[in-house]
Amino acid sequence: MTRTETRELTFELLYSLEIQKNEKSEYSEQIEMFLNEQEINQEKAKTYINQTILGINENEEEILKLISQNLKEKWDISRISKVNTALLKLATYEIVYAKLPYKVVVNEVVEIAKKYGDENSPSFINGILANIIKQTGITNEE
Repeated sequence: MTRTETRELTFELLYSLEIQKNEKSEYSEQIEMFLNEQEINQEKAKTYINQTILGINENEEEILKLISQNLKEKWDISRISKVNTALLKLATYEIVYAKLPYKVVVNEVVEIAKKYGDENSPSFINGILANIIKQTGITNEE
């Protein structure tokens, strides 16, 4: 399983958790169920999904603050679709906290947005992430 496939599965789980509004204390159990349902056996993929979802959960307040600070004036984060919110949380976590190369993360999240979001999702997500990268001064391109 490639990192791209793993990232997409991580998005699917994150989106599912957003929709279901599960208790955060149940996330570990939900992750385990998801991994079993998807028949994910690769240890590397399991670890990535687990660490990413729990990392987003742990840093959610700061992640949402970063996203909110980069929305247009008078826009509230609640106006963003659940798909876009999940993608922005995933990408922000990977870029800011996991320190993954931002160009790879942005490109892949934009591709996922093309598949799951509406016609405006890719450019919206790209713009917000570009602002977050600029605001945080992140330089790890590759």
